[in-house]
Amino acid sequence: MSTPVPGDPFVAHRNLLFTVAYEMLGSAADAEDVLQESWLRWSAVDRDTVRDPRAYLVRIVTRQALNHLRTASRRREEYVGEWLPEPLLTSPDVADDVELAESVSIAMLTVLETLGPAERAVFVLREVFDVPYDEIADAVGKSPAAVRQIAHRAKDHVAARRPAVSVVPSEQEQIVERLVAALNRGDIQGLMDVLAPDVVSVADGGGKVHGAAPHPIVGALRLARYLIGGMKRSAGALVASPTWVNAQPGIRMELDGQLVAVVSITVVDGRVAQIYSIANPDKLSRVDAEAAVAR
Repeated sequence: MSTPVPGDPFVAHRNLLFTVAYEMLGSAADAEDVLQESWLRWSAVDRDTVRDPRAYLVRIVTRQALNHLRTASRRREEYVGEWLPEPLLTSPDVADDVELAESVSIAMLTVLETLGPAERAVFVLREVFDVPYDEIADAVGKSPAAVRQIAHRAKDHVAARRPAVSVVPSEQEQIVERLVAALNRGDIQGLMDVLAPDVVSVADGGGKVHGAAPHPIVGALRLARYLIGGMKRSAGALVASPTWVNAQPGIRMELDGQLVAVVSITVVDGRVAQIYSIANPDKLSRVDAEAAVAR
């Protein structure tokens, strides 16, 4: 079996292809599987018949991702507790592309989970990667007219659910620093000062992590007590530190020097409105290597 070589269109567009698959699936592991399968199909293609390698490769990846997405939907119905996307360690530079940064954020990927497979594929290809309707139609196996209707419906669906975020990364970094400091000090009032009164916290432990809240926690005081209680139970061995998660400032949680959770936040009007904590160890293997996302 051949492998991609420098200069091959697959190599040239790999970061884009990974990002398409990841945004469709919310899982870096599944996205890598899709790329492997897509490479096998691409390696068997007569390149002389391909006029636009980028479009051709996006079509292959989309079809493979749709197959995975339908299977993943069934698996997630059996998932223990809340399901959140697999986090990525990203460079701060990714935030310079505002649309890309929003599209790979944990908050947006969580919203995309509420779409059906075809709607998600159409939304990602059209809204994030600006793929023409006829190319999307070819990728998802529907007519261009049907794709336009799906795109309109998916866009309205996402618009009604996406967080109303207006904060710039530098402001979010400052809020993350305050959150980290309060956590490490065990400062409930410090947390209350940075949390929105109606803050919602969702944790994904996959049924494998003791202490991960099985249901969302709502309200600043309740959440602050829960968080500080968890820090105190660790007797100082649990430490929070700033990091970049999915193109946004976030938090890395370590217990005795070992990564145990990655936290993503959504800031609205200067306060933390949503917290997403991914603690399932199966989803943390890629947080030590920077992921290359692109469009």
